[in-house]
Amino acid sequence: DVQLQASGGGLVQAGGSLRLSCAASGFTFDDYAIGWFRQAPGKEREGVLCISSSDGSVYYADSVKGRFIISSDAANVVYLQMNNLKPEDTAVYYCAADYLGGNSCALEGMDYWGKGTQVTVSS
Repeated sequence: DVQLQASGGGLVQAGGSLRLSCAASGFTFDDYAIGWFRQAPGKEREGVLCISSSDGSVYYADSVKGRFIISSDAANVVYLQMNNLKPEDTAVYYCAADYLGGNSCALEGMDYWGKGTQVTVSS
């Protein structure tokens, strides 16, 4: 059974940091592009940061460049380190995986989605 599980959300003050985790079960991340997406109330889901399966290149949304970082470990977990958080980062965050995908962060290209985790940044 293939599953993705995002966790690590919470309430943080502006300027603070959070680290989200995305754990995979039923498959390994080796051949998958991994994307982090978010959806704020009343807004469409958007790609935040996506890493290619082939060359590890990373797409960053302009709004998070210099603040968000993606990393992974051998335990098949991908992390989203979010620094200098702003109130406009408040959203439900999702991780997704795209088999042999690039870093385009296209929602329709993702094969698997995890349930979201809420991030709330207070001003």
